[in-house]
This record gives sequence, structure tokens and C-alpha cells, in this order.
Amino acid sequence: MRTKNNIGSFDEILDSKYGKTGTKTRIKAEETAYSYYSGLLLKDARKKMNMTQNELASKLGTDAAYISRIENDAIIPSAGAFFRIADALGYSVELKPITISK
Repeated sequence: MRTKNNIGSFDEILDSKYGKTGTKTRIKAEETAYSYYSGLLLKDARKKMNMTQNELASKLGTDAAYISRIENDAIIPSAGAFFRIADALGYSVELKPITISK
């Protein structure tokens, strides 16, 4: 959908750069974005709790390098690990439906 000022929709931009929703290229791009976003969320939460990577790692029974790799988008935590990290930081994860306008 084009607007009057010839600026395309965000969906059009994503489609042209990464392919249509469901294509391998688009799925990979979305996974990369989610990985980056989850690392940022956890890093921000850790900093808000005034906790070091070492302190968080100790609570989880792992090492600071693991936390660093997640925060710096080098690895993607499993869903279980994400929930454990959130819990160790004093956060809960809520799943709720999103509203998609058409």
C-alpha cells in the first residue's frame, strides 16, 4: 500500500529486502531480529537490576561468557533458557495475542 507521499509500507520494504513472509530468507531475517531483540531485552533487564554478567551467571549456574554471548547476539537462548534468565532477573514473561490490523 502506497501513501500519497510515495513512502511504501514497512511490509513492502521487508518483502523487497527479505522476501515474502514464510520464505526461507524472510524466516532467517526474522530469527536474526528476534535473537538481537532478546539479547537487548535481557541486557537491559540485567542493567536495571544493577546486576553484573557474573552475578547473573552465578544465579543460573553458568558463566559470564554465556550471558555475554546472548547479550551480544552471538547465540540465541532456547525458550527455556530465556524464561530462566528472566526469572533470575526478577521478571516474568507474558504471552498475549497481538492485534494485527489489515
